[in-house]
Amino acid sequence: MKLSDNYIFLIADDHSVVRQGISLVVKELFSKAVIHTAGSFKETLKIVKDTKLDILILDINFPDGNSINIIPEIKAAQPEVKILIFTAYDESIYAMRYLNAGASGYLNKGCTEEEIRQAVKSMISTGKYVTQSIKDRILDSYISKTPINPLEKLSIREVEVARLLIKGYGNLEISELLQIKKTTVSTFKNRVFEKLEIDNLAALIELFQLYFEDNK
Repeated sequence: MKLSDNYIFLIADDHSVVRQGISLVVKELFSKAVIHTAGSFKETLKIVKDTKLDILILDINFPDGNSINIIPEIKAAQPEVKILIFTAYDESIYAMRYLNAGASGYLNKGCTEEEIRQAVKSMISTGKYVTQSIKDRILDSYISKTPINPLEKLSIREVEVARLLIKGYGNLEISELLQIKKTTVSTFKNRVFEKLEIDNLAALIELFQLYFEDNK
């Protein structure tokens, strides 16, 4: 791998400081890299459809949606593009579902600058990047045929509802915050309790304390 190769990157994040910071790291590694940036899903999809890319560095949440919903559209437009999820969301909860959705790598924003370099270089050289922790989880999950973390059974929306319940919000408040019907909140709550095999809020809180680092 030559550090001067003309790779084409798209850095998609709704925070300009993140886009700028990652751009600097990429330029440091690949001086001739062409770097596109996007601050929304709309901008991301436009660039994906108009420009041949090697690597897409993609956040999870944007003002106009959640990236797991557009990964299939991205892969349909560019089957060969490698997607590195770069997010503040806990990898123990979210990494596997994004890898299963079509991403090739997952990196938490709490990592060091050296880890970012390693991830970017790995995406170029091997087309994938996961931490050792995720590698171990993949192996454990494959062997046991079950998720190691019970919260992995939950959908992203179910996690959102559960976190709000833990923070003390009622069904009506959650419906307003997430812009969904109150009855839908009740459905999600029931699903959460059923999937986790619990029947009260105290047990839910305990599970999130054990398995979900970002529950503040």
